[in-house]
Amino acid sequence: MNIDQPLQLLAGLSPARFMQRYWQKKPLLIRQAFDPGDARLALSRGQLFALAAQDDVQARLVVQEQGVGKATGKNSAKPPPAWQLHHGPFTRRRLPPLAQPGWTLLVQGVDLQHLPVHDLLAQFRFVPDARLDDVMVSYATDGGGVGPHFDSYDVFLLQAQGQRHWDISCQKELALQAGVPLKILKNFVTEQSFLLNPGDMLYLPPRYAHHGVAVGECITYSIGYRAPSQDELAQALLTRLAEQIADEADPHAVPALYRDPTQPAVQMPAAIAPALQDFARQALQRLFEQPQNAQRALGEYLTEPKAHVWFDTAPHGLSVDCAKPFAVALDRRTRMMYDAQHIFINGEAFEASGRDATLMRLLANQRSLPAAQRARLSPGAEQLLSDWLQAGWAHATA
Repeated sequence: MNIDQPLQLLAGLSPARFMQRYWQKKPLLIRQAFDPGDARLALSRGQLFALAAQDDVQARLVVQEQGVGKATGKNSAKPPPAWQLHHGPFTRRRLPPLAQPGWTLLVQGVDLQHLPVHDLLAQFRFVPDARLDDVMVSYATDGGGVGPHFDSYDVFLLQAQGQRHWDISCQKELALQAGVPLKILKNFVTEQSFLLNPGDMLYLPPRYAHHGVAVGECITYSIGYRAPSQDELAQALLTRLAEQIADEADPHAVPALYRDPTQPAVQMPAAIAPALQDFARQALQRLFEQPQNAQRALGEYLTEPKAHVWFDTAPHGLSVDCAKPFAVALDRRTRMMYDAQHIFINGEAFEASGRDATLMRLLANQRSLPAAQRARLSPGAEQLLSDWLQAGWAHATA
């Protein structure tokens, strides 16, 4: 991607200029970010309902029992709605009638299930893949929404079909209503309002309050980003680092057990000895003795597929003849990244250098590798690629 080329997707801004001016700074309304007739916006209501019925797809249903309309709070005289939240999968019979106003179906990870939506997500790869999360698609009947709320991550709200009215606010007061199943702001004060038509898009930075209400029947795509907390990262990295040590431990080596030959007799046996505290600190320091260990753990964590993601493995006994020319493309569910020493794919790490590393990085960035370049991989890298093909992580193409 040429990050200096102006894009219709970003209201004529280049990705470089957008990131500099707007990313995590201020909202941006983009009229006709996509052509309303773009096939990537054509996911039908029936297709979305079918996805919501699958066991491996995360879906939620939000129903407003009363007070259907705009934002609740200081600037609204309407009574607050009574909210219901249900979790899928949903058969069609579990969904309300289409004629009933005020309900919303939210389906997560549609980019993993529907190729045109996956192709749409690729347009947003001017942000590192480690930050891209997924595309959530919401269907709403007239007046439907999820209430005024804020997200802890960046989001692009793309109107695919129908119309949605958005109120937004940069308010600092983010207290939530008590006793409701959704994270709805207690006091929402509208600062700006927009009506989005098919193809229009609204970018919002993290913690920017917003409230969307369907005007008639509508479908909205939410392109969301990952924003892990330090606590979440620390927990994940410590777990993986400990697993690395266990995997690499010499089974014949004598473990470093705690020893205290100079420990005197004590009158207060419940007190933890300072020497044992030091021993515990040394155990933690051991996890970070090699900086590459933490880098490897981070890459594995960032590429780990979500729990509900499954790959279609190749039929048993079917193999690819690597001696014949063929290109390769990553499966849309595959997450592949790299750092200076490693290639990461779907939670696994491989050391790579030289030409193999260059070609594997090309595969990660382009999500495909032409036949001529694939043929330049070493035998060891070819074997890895063959394993990925068998696992369904990648696919041979013409």
